[in-house]
Amino acid sequence: MGKGGENLDTETVKFTPETLNVDPSEKSSKVFFGLNGKLVFAISAASLGSAFQHGYSTGVMNNPQTVLEDWMRHVLKERNGETPDKATITLLWSVIISIYCIGGMVGGLITGLVAEKLGRKIGLLFSNIFIVLAAICTATAKPSSSIELIIVSRFLTGINAGLNAGVTPMYLAEISPTNLRGAVGSVYQLVITISILISQILGIRGVFGNEDSWPILLTLILIPCAFQLSTFPFCPESPKHLLISKGQEIEAQRALVWLRCSHDVQDEMEQMKNEAEAMKLVPKVTVTDLIVNGALRQPLIISLMVMLAQQLSGINAVINFSTDIFKTAGLSENASTGATMIIGLVNVIMTLISMILIERAGRKTLLMAGFSGMIVATVFLTISISFAKDSSVASVFCIIFVVLYIITFATGPGSIPWFLVSELFSQSARPTAASLAVFTNWFANFLVGISFLPIKEAAGSNVFILFIILQILFLFFIYKKVPETKNKSIEEISALFRQKSYE
Repeated sequence: MGKGGENLDTETVKFTPETLNVDPSEKSSKVFFGLNGKLVFAISAASLGSAFQHGYSTGVMNNPQTVLEDWMRHVLKERNGETPDKATITLLWSVIISIYCIGGMVGGLITGLVAEKLGRKIGLLFSNIFIVLAAICTATAKPSSSIELIIVSRFLTGINAGLNAGVTPMYLAEISPTNLRGAVGSVYQLVITISILISQILGIRGVFGNEDSWPILLTLILIPCAFQLSTFPFCPESPKHLLISKGQEIEAQRALVWLRCSHDVQDEMEQMKNEAEAMKLVPKVTVTDLIVNGALRQPLIISLMVMLAQQLSGINAVINFSTDIFKTAGLSENASTGATMIIGLVNVIMTLISMILIERAGRKTLLMAGFSGMIVATVFLTISISFAKDSSVASVFCIIFVVLYIITFATGPGSIPWFLVSELFSQSARPTAASLAVFTNWFANFLVGISFLPIKEAAGSNVFILFIILQILFLFFIYKKVPETKNKSIEEISALFRQKSYE
């Protein structure tokens, strides 16, 4: 890879305002670029290394659960001389699962500090330290018969995932042309869905999810780590971070020329300079400023709410409950596992489709369409489950509505929250806002994880009524409060909130 403006012979496809359905009057104020080889390389290096770790760690524990529980039972028997009861194993497994979310909360809270002090690029490379340490813990857990090392490993991977969830969308948003910002931002969720599916496949007993190979399964997380460490150093730092946060105009222009494969970046540089000048009038944004300042409080509330909406919509409950639903429908255990993987594949395909739609339909439209579809799917899923035990037809409809739910979730609510926070805030507020938003997402994930099973035991299939109510509330909030950010610059979006704060 060359530096700065070197080796710029890669063909760059430019889009015109007409092809993107943009008002021609806006030509002078917006710069439209397409994908090129170097931009794709930077997107891949940033997202495949980080989002893959996030998704893989999320899904990897599902299939080998029974194998790991048997191993823990054997370890405790060796230590204490007696076989532990089921409650003890269940408690340990709950700790292993939930500690990952706690690590995610920690990683989310330090996102702003890492992104600002180390930068987006070095911050992402730094987060791989936690993966290396986690892999060491996992690799030595079985030989040393240490359940504690598995718990520590999960906590470390959670910190890595929390950092990645905050810094990667930030980096992707800042290196993307305005007209591709949504599609590029969706790459993070796309890679998460792909890696979850891969982790489920590798976790099958016949692959790595067995008594002998589960340590290999858990240490495969080193592969995306190695990929990022070997590719991302060749990519530039975010031009916006270089210019606005560090004041390095020449380096910022070099980075932009590299990313655009073109020297014609004057207009985009001018936009960033205008944003930098505006930031000079604004002191460093703190959490207090985000709460007190009306122009910042509104986008903060929106960011936190869409993160809550993503997790409290019931997505994890539906995925976790899907195997039980398929068993109720008369499928065998193996067939139910296969059906769950098909659900994962549907999630990947629909997330890919949403990347294509997002720059055409817009963020708000896809969020509303997604939640509307989820409400319909969850209502009919709840009804179908109540009749599934006595009706084979109802059992089939259970499967259909689970698939419909996944499709509608993936069209918008699955991907948009991750990058929306980067669109709603200017450079000075973005790191702090991202920290709070990512923390909120992981906290909601943790909350659903620890409360769903007890509520499910008490309410049965009616547990989904709670999610229906939440989905309706979130849909109403999106309709009333979330602005459309498609093809708008960060300064235009910030000006919109400043105007609303004075109304």
